[in-house]
Formats: sequence, C-alpha cells, structure tokens
Amino acid sequence: MLRLTDLQLFYGPIQALKGVDLEVGSGEIVTLIGANGAGKSSTLKAISGIHATSCGSIEFRGERIDGLPPHEIVGRGISHCPEGGGFSAIFQCMRTCLWGLPASQERDTDAVGKGPDPVPAPG
Repeated sequence: MLRLTDLQLFYGPIQALKGVDLEVGSGEIVTLIGANGAGKSSTLKAISGIHATSCGSIEFRGERIDGLPPHEIVGRGISHCPEGGGFSAIFQCMRTCLWGLPASQERDTDAVGKGPDPVPAPG
C-alpha cells in the first residue's frame, strides 16, 4: 500500500534522511520511533509532499506520489496533521483533510462532532 525506497531528504546542506526504506501493507499500523533529529517528521513530510525528496521514491497504492503537490496527495488519501500551532487537534486534522478535497466534495466544517464523520474515507 505504501512503499518508500532509498528515500533521501536534505535541509540545505544537511542530510535529514539517508536511504530510508519502509513498506506498510493494507490494514497495518506502523509507528516511527526515534530520538529528536532521527528523521521521523522529515519522513512524514516527504510522504505528504510537504518537503521534496532529493532521491528515492514514494509509492502509494502502486503509484508514485513523490513530486506531487500536497493537495494531490491528500486527494489520494494521505494527509499530514502536524502538532503545534495553537489550534485544537480536530481543527488541524479537519482543515488538512479539507484542503485536498475538490470543491464538489467539501463538507460543512460546522458539522464536526455532530454526527458521523463529515469527511468521507478515501477511495
């Protein structure tokens, strides 16, 4: 379902990711665990298109997504809800999910918490 192959990412001259390989199958739950600066956030930013990679590939459901803009990656079913920023977690997740939806699929954000999930599951 999700495959990272030889992923490399730089912040200027500093290499944050070097040769990351990861495969996540359908239905699996995977956690990234490591010390500060180990590359956890950089890996997630690469997957969601927030930061471009310099080498390697990212495939989701058999199609390459590296190089796509974040809104197209969200449209395929992947979103990134970073921590911080002073907003509640639900607002951040809702906003992140809605950014990538085409106008015809947008949902009423006032409906959050008032019933079934207002954002449809991808695909």
